[in-house]
Amino acid sequence: MARHLADVKGQDVVVLALPRGGVPVAYEVALALQAPLDLFVVRKLGVPGHEEFAMGAIAGDGTRVLDQALVRSLGISNAAIERVMQAEQRELERREHAYRGDRARPGLRGRTVIVVDDGLATGATMQAAAAAARRGGPKLIIVAVPVGARQAVHALRRSVDRVICPSTPEPFIAVGIAYQDFHQLSDEETRDLIAAHRQ
Repeated sequence: MARHLADVKGQDVVVLALPRGGVPVAYEVALALQAPLDLFVVRKLGVPGHEEFAMGAIAGDGTRVLDQALVRSLGISNAAIERVMQAEQRELERREHAYRGDRARPGLRGRTVIVVDDGLATGATMQAAAAAARRGGPKLIIVAVPVGARQAVHALRRSVDRVICPSTPEPFIAVGIAYQDFHQLSDEETRDLIAAHRQ
């Protein structure tokens, strides 16, 4: 992915990782581009009873993205949505504190922002991340993921300046299939990678 981003190397770039899965990928991208690395905490809003399937997402600045068509088709009530949002908001705040502590979020105004995750399935969390990043006034928003569902990649192109996704397998089954090691990163591993990059 870093090869696809060579044209922005040397610009005022910041690489934002979606924790936790996006952190190891973003770490390598930031190293290759010699760019600062930070975190952008976003939480998926899972369909009640099928939590791995996203109906939307929330970001740390209060941005909320909801797939209204999906919500209507599944008959998900407003009360159920609110319960999911409250639970994910608590986890988002916990992660913000665990990973960032008292450090302020990076300024994005006028910068080239590269938002990195381990992959795109529905694209809901990345849509929320892109919408939240847009509020910061960046010069460009680039999404970079190693693998993604073709439909999610196509939908995302409408809301960001550029999408880098080298692999869009058909049929798309799951992000994890593209990895030899797809273990759930711990909070400690996440903090360690960010700290290692700063050093």
